[in-house]
Amino acid sequence: MTSPNEPGEDRTPQYVYGVTRTGASLPDGVAGLDDRPVTLVEDGGRCAAVVSDLPAGRPLGERADLVAHQRVLNAMLDAGLVVLPFRFGAALSDRAAVRKELLEGNSDRLGQVIDQLEGRVELRLKATYVQETILREIMRDEPEVAELSRRLRDVPADVADAVYYDQVRLGELIAQAMDRRRDHDGQALLDAAAPAAEAFVRKTPAREEDVLDASFLVRAEHREEFENAVERLGKAHTDRVRLRLIGPLPPYDFVPEA
Repeated sequence: MTSPNEPGEDRTPQYVYGVTRTGASLPDGVAGLDDRPVTLVEDGGRCAAVVSDLPAGRPLGERADLVAHQRVLNAMLDAGLVVLPFRFGAALSDRAAVRKELLEGNSDRLGQVIDQLEGRVELRLKATYVQETILREIMRDEPEVAELSRRLRDVPADVADAVYYDQVRLGELIAQAMDRRRDHDGQALLDAAAPAAEAFVRKTPAREEDVLDASFLVRAEHREEFENAVERLGKAHTDRVRLRLIGPLPPYDFVPEA
């Protein structure tokens, strides 16, 4: 039973950052949206919701809101707490609603996910082509691209408009060649990094030059092994691909959506 004088125990809407274990000690001084205090809502089960009062009188979505959301989750990670992060924007009508609608009936299931994430971190690997190198490869290995590129270079400037469709075709051929290389190179990088992780989620590259964007779930005691594997990959592919490892991060990609 929650004490009537628990902070925020009124009809104030609550912003929810995520879920952690019941009884967790929140990091000292961590502040949420609009620098409001962050507290726990518990219902006597295995889990507690990490919340703060929802700012009133304005919509969410300012950059400061996004920063505050991430700041709370990162502070919990830094403190060694397991947290199931919520996507930005989750809110409920008050603390009683947090208990009834979020925790009641879900505590065991959420607790099982927390158990699965205990002692693990999420690390995100991004790989990007060195474009000058890849374009040279394409010109070397794709005769149709090389020939069309040569012909277009020889076109006088005053008739450039007449070869518009050839220019479009050249762009298409280069994009297709990039796709073929991305499929092969991205899979090779993934295969090399994955053995040091327990699980991974591969994302769709956002840009043409992106080779791989993947999140890995790694045991804390194997983190150095994983980072060393990525470092070796970076050295092996330094002329063609730039690697960037980000994290540890809140485990967004390993929390079931339901």
